[in-house]
Amino acid sequence: MRRLASVIAFLMMASVAVADEPVQLLDFDDLNGWATDDHAAALSVFRNTCMDLEGSDWAALCNVAETAPDARTFFELFFRPVLIGGEGPALFTGYYEPELSGSRTRTSRYRFPVYRMPPEVTGQWLSREQIEDTRVLEGRGLEIAWVDDPVELFFLQIQGSGRISLAGGGAIRVGYGGRNGHEYRSIGRELVRRGVYQPHQVSAQVIQSWVRRNPSQGRDLLHHNPSYVFFREVDITDPNLGPLGAMNRNITPHRSIAVDPDYTPLGAPVWIEKEGNGPINRLMIAQDTGGAIQGAQRADIFFGYGDEAGEAAGVIRDPGRMMVLLPIERAHQLIPDA
Repeated sequence: MRRLASVIAFLMMASVAVADEPVQLLDFDDLNGWATDDHAAALSVFRNTCMDLEGSDWAALCNVAETAPDARTFFELFFRPVLIGGEGPALFTGYYEPELSGSRTRTSRYRFPVYRMPPEVTGQWLSREQIEDTRVLEGRGLEIAWVDDPVELFFLQIQGSGRISLAGGGAIRVGYGGRNGHEYRSIGRELVRRGVYQPHQVSAQVIQSWVRRNPSQGRDLLHHNPSYVFFREVDITDPNLGPLGAMNRNITPHRSIAVDPDYTPLGAPVWIEKEGNGPINRLMIAQDTGGAIQGAQRADIFFGYGDEAGEAAGVIRDPGRMMVLLPIERAHQLIPDA
């Protein structure tokens, strides 16, 4: 919450830029497809986290949101769309909650550990390669479970949360528990750099297939990303609810996005206009973050749970633009002459 408070305080300053980015105030008529969206669905998701936004204006809007008779009127009456980052194209990707097969105990099949955060990890620690090759975490009781596929475990770390169906019945949900302090590196971009694929050919499914077909080179490719994610076990109170996002609230398929909180306050409504195949014009709520989500015009769309959601999310890498909806006074304080 300390970081969020600093972001909001920065947004309150009368300035023509946020973190050196240009800012433009728009009208709702400027948003493509605004009139035809399901504003009530967005308002329902907004209510889930609005109470965690700091500031008296957000608190007042939260109270109004609980009794708002018309969702579209609520957003248009109390917010202004703000384009941060100029007219350069945004980048939209997708993420999902994967399901892995696993066990509470190690077996000949289930032998790849899902680890909790070690207590000694502060700042930058060992890289992914060092953690896996030195086996420094083995035998310390940090294992939440063991899974049967190291490639799926890697992508579980990319997604940051998931479910593990246990041998013999039952399931556990794991959420983000921390990381080793190394910056995320895209292995998809590395495959393009190596000349294996063209950019338009790369998807999560393509990467997984290539790593499995090339086990030695595949292991080296996974080690290209030094970032390593640790997990914590999360109670599954309702299997129909999404995983916990960065605000420690359940996120919602097709309405929650991960953003860079240096530019977009967590909990704020965000209008996205994703181009490419399957264009999306929709009001989303910024409820999550991610190591690869950096910049004012950058968002990761949550697609839901399971293989179908994973297939849909894995092919998303599209341009467009995104506008954060800020309370009117807060939005105008960004540009005093607006």
